[in-house]
Amino acid sequence: MTISPPTPYVPALDLLRWQFDLTWLLFEYHLERIEPDDFLWEPAANCWTVRRSPDGTWAPDWADTEPDPVPVPTIAWLSWHMGWWWSVAADHAQGRTPRERSDITWPGAGTPTVEWLRALRKDWLTALAGLTTTDLAATAPFPWPKDPQHTVAHMIAWVNAELMKNVAEIGQLRLQRAAARG
Repeated sequence: MTISPPTPYVPALDLLRWQFDLTWLLFEYHLERIEPDDFLWEPAANCWTVRRSPDGTWAPDWADTEPDPVPVPTIAWLSWHMGWWWSVAADHAQGRTPRERSDITWPGAGTPTVEWLRALRKDWLTALAGLTTTDLAATAPFPWPKDPQHTVAHMIAWVNAELMKNVAEIGQLRLQRAAARG
């Protein structure tokens, strides 16, 4: 009889970082192939996107109460949404004053957004690099403020889950748009 050696213990932050890196690698596949026109493509009549404000900045469609049915988001809206939650999570993780949703502006279709998302990744990796085991066990400041059952490790796992979801949505929209173009 052969006994397999025990699975090596993987520290929580190492596992969370591995999961993040895997998800980001899948995202790079789409970021390398996305076309500027893909961002504002509206796949349905009931759609959330970003629109030019009178001052020239891009503003996201938004409702404080989620509508029913939920509008189909564009890649532009999803990338703005990623920028919003990720900026706020990084602010909390690094002890900065978190930005308001309205402070997060979408940079525009194509390269500006791709570079913005890659910069957010670098900022997040900086935040993760500074964390200790004690930090991971602290109460999460976001998105569950003052809930002692959720730790900073939970916040990191939540970021990974949000990233996975948004990457899948962006990838699916990009593939649908490519298929529609023929």
